[in-house]
Amino acid sequence: MVCFPMERLTGEELLSWRRDLLRLGGEGQALDWLLDMAAGLSPSGLQTLRLHPHRPIDLPIPRDDLERLWREHLVASAPLQYLVGRCCWRTFEMAVGPAVLIPRPETELLIDLATRFMAATGPTPFSPPSSTTPTPAELLWADLGTGSGCLAMALAEAWPTSQGLAVDLSEEALSQARINLHNAGVGHRVRLVQGSWLEALQPWWGRLKLVVSNPPYIPSHQIDQLDPVVRDHEPRLALDGGHDGLCSIRTIAEAAPSALAPGGRLLLEHHHDQSDQVLSILDERGLVDCQFHLDLEGNKRFASARQP
Repeated sequence: MVCFPMERLTGEELLSWRRDLLRLGGEGQALDWLLDMAAGLSPSGLQTLRLHPHRPIDLPIPRDDLERLWREHLVASAPLQYLVGRCCWRTFEMAVGPAVLIPRPETELLIDLATRFMAATGPTPFSPPSSTTPTPAELLWADLGTGSGCLAMALAEAWPTSQGLAVDLSEEALSQARINLHNAGVGHRVRLVQGSWLEALQPWWGRLKLVVSNPPYIPSHQIDQLDPVVRDHEPRLALDGGHDGLCSIRTIAEAAPSALAPGGRLLLEHHHDQSDQVLSILDERGLVDCQFHLDLEGNKRFASARQP
């Protein structure tokens, strides 16, 4: 590990330098995120410096290095999360790189839906019929297209004695997920499987009590219209949902009746304008209780269904 000497400057000097960087372009919120994640200077810390501009501060990373990252972000539309190598999501700080999608805040709601369904279901199907209380040890769940492993980490945290499966087609993504699951202390309870969606989990078919997925759902012809920070840097494999954006969702839904345990739940994230189509796909496969769920902006962003 390379250790940089601390750079000491006053709050006034740092705030002046920050203003200079913003004159190059970009948004203050993004720059403050960089200062927080790369240099440990939180928004509250910045506010303290505004109130006490003569207070000294030690930067663990030279300003020249921070400026280089900011310029690369502006010139190449490179995601700051990739440049720093990590991001925060839910309760986790995790490593990210170009092999995986950067976890989005709205995807956190998949975990909230999963825990809500488990609590409402009671002892069936999340524990044996003879049990009177849910038994997390009996919960076998799967995260399809795990990427960074964020959903798998959150599910393993939600049910500390459960066992999970995390699937991805990309070997590089699984390597990233392995690091994050290990760092979160849940790697021993999550089995990584390389392969395509539920087809990769055939040995566990009929036993999966919860399946979650944030699959690629952008129509192929729309990929080039995405913001350059996404289009030019995040993995196309995790974005491209085929001609209408629903190819991966159809594949998952087709196998779901065989893969899910009786009463098992399937939870999917999709594009905000795909809700009716996704629910129709799930219904056609014989799943029941097909419902849409809203994101924080009121969009129909998620779908759920249950195996009879």
